[in-house]
Amino acid sequence: MGRLAVILPAAGRSTRFGDPSQKKVYAELDGRAVWLRALDPFLTHGEVEQIIVAISPEDREMFDRRYRDKAAFLNLDVIEGGEERADTVARALGRIPPACDLVAIHDAARPCLTGELAAAVIAAGREHGAALLAIPVRDTIKRDGGDGLTTETVPRDGLYLAQTPQVFRRDWLEAAYARRDVGGPAATDDAQLVEAIGHRCVLVPGSAYNIKITAQEDLKLAAALLEIQSGRDRGRDPSPHPFEDEPPAWAELPKIDPNRLFGP
Repeated sequence: MGRLAVILPAAGRSTRFGDPSQKKVYAELDGRAVWLRALDPFLTHGEVEQIIVAISPEDREMFDRRYRDKAAFLNLDVIEGGEERADTVARALGRIPPACDLVAIHDAARPCLTGELAAAVIAAGREHGAALLAIPVRDTIKRDGGDGLTTETVPRDGLYLAQTPQVFRRDWLEAAYARRDVGGPAATDDAQLVEAIGHRCVLVPGSAYNIKITAQEDLKLAAALLEIQSGRDRGRDPSPHPFEDEPPAWAELPKIDPNRLFGP
């Protein structure tokens, strides 16, 4: 069995965060930076060979000043990303060692990912070649005509909200990125690029708790979700780490059948 490389793109501009003094991935969440919390589920996963954190060149001085010791202790490979997210991921792919045949990409702004969810999507990615966390759309969807008025109600049957991590065979992901500029609209996630070269991606049940920090108020929501996950708000001891003595919950999940999701 090959090894797993993890890419954490953290080079975004955070234009919607609303705090000109810092980017969202460097904001503190319960005493730790958002990007560090996003890494937690991968630090003790047995298959992880390499973790690449891709930062903006303009953040290098600040990053080294705040996090150099932590990055060294965690053996992180810190690189400078590109102008767009796809450029950042492409640069990271070039740093992955030959031993890694599987790649997980996780948003640096998703700090509430659990070890169970990470392990489930990694297992599905290894079995099927491409997998992502996703949750079904529950709200009614309206289409705007560009003038603030509705033009239709979009049926939500079969619609999912994509999350990360997204996990792929390395050769599929490299082939997808080699063709990322060939026609069509700009991809909004890595799974879209892999789909464009003919590979379907397995949907692994995600969680509404696996939120992405976009605006400052999301930090308060994330802090509350971390409280719930740890059990502190209900007076219980924090849950044991999923890779300590007790077997992780994901190990008991049934294998994912892509036919159940997509049909034969």
